[in-house]
Amino acid sequence: MTSSSARTSPVDADVLGSEQAAFRDAMAAVASPVAVVTAVDGERAHGTTVSAFVSLSLAPPMVLVSLAERSRLLAAVRRTGRFGLNVLGAHQADLAAVFARTGAERFEGVDWFRSGGLPRLPGSAAWVACEVADIVIAGDHVVVLAHAVVSEADGTRPLTYHQRSFGTHTPLSS
Repeated sequence: MTSSSARTSPVDADVLGSEQAAFRDAMAAVASPVAVVTAVDGERAHGTTVSAFVSLSLAPPMVLVSLAERSRLLAAVRRTGRFGLNVLGAHQADLAAVFARTGAERFEGVDWFRSGGLPRLPGSAAWVACEVADIVIAGDHVVVLAHAVVSEADGTRPLTYHQRSFGTHTPLSS
């Protein structure tokens, strides 16, 4: 068994790099919904764009989101035990880009309001207010399992991410 902190040889690093590139390309072939996960720590709002989230359970209603292990957002979620899931509408690609930036004040110049104490982005296709049930370490991310305590949808087409581009779902003609 090898330790995850063990150093790899240059050959191993090259192989690992090519495996990561191949995995990244394979995942780009999958259309994913785009959301901004938000939380408040004190008076400061935190948020980040994610495409790794899914509906987990109907009874009870639960979602799963993946967050970077070292993110400030995750630290806020761990402290408060709550977060908002703003499922972006097709017209909100600009917001996805804003919240995907690193090291910037992401809420600066962005319209938002508090809904149940959580940052909510107006115009999103769906909103889910969540309470953390469990956090599981998974590679360089953590998987947050959460109960959906409030869920709303407005019928707006969702923003998706596919082949490294934003788009939306178009139903097939029947």
